Amino acid sequence: MMTVITEVTLRRGSEPEWDAAMRDRLGAARGRSGWVGGQLLIPLDGQNTRVVVGTWQSRADWQAWHEDEAFAETRTRMEGLQEGDSALTWHEVVVDSRGET
Repeated sequence: MMTVITEVTLRRGSEPEWDAAMRDRLGAARGRSGWVGGQLLIPLDGQNTRVVVGTWQSRADWQAWHEDEAFAETRTRMEGLQEGDSALTWHEVVVDSRGET
């Protein structure tokens, strides 16, 4: 498994709109091949910063998701809501331990 962590800085005031689009994106990803799970995080010291943690079976699964129509729709909604570029880092999952839901 692979986890991709994306950090973005949002334009002040755009946070609710960006968050709603990301909720929709994560919801649409649930049905995608290779999707394991994801989280949207707000750092305690950066209310207009967002960290997205997405875990996929492979990087190829993640790439295929980026070519999906649902992903493109949320990208359109999010355009102009961020300041600067996103920062992506990739991590190989060594241990994945989750509680029961």
